[in-house]
Amino acid sequence: MDWKNLTSIDQLEAIAADSFNTPQVLFKHSTRCSISSLALNRLESSTQPAGVDFYLLDLLQHRDISAAIAEKFKVHHESPQALVIINGECTYDESHMGISMDEIAEQTA
Repeated sequence: MDWKNLTSIDQLEAIAADSFNTPQVLFKHSTRCSISSLALNRLESSTQPAGVDFYLLDLLQHRDISAAIAEKFKVHHESPQALVIINGECTYDESHMGISMDEIAEQTA
């Protein structure tokens, strides 16, 4: 899995802009949550679709970024949570055991 670390609110503008050319996936991960770890492991053991950027957000270190994501992309905060951003908008929002690389691949195809 080729993760880019999401560590700054400023990155959200670049992610939104990049989403007009390349689908962007944000995965909000709590390192203390077993369900979040399970969801992360399921993603990492799946085949990553080509031509998609994947960002990993450590919620415990960056709660402010999670709040900014909720506001910018008009989603309710959950953890774990996977979002697909295309053309500056969130087109897929799933949490917990509903997170699926197959669904992410369908959304980004």
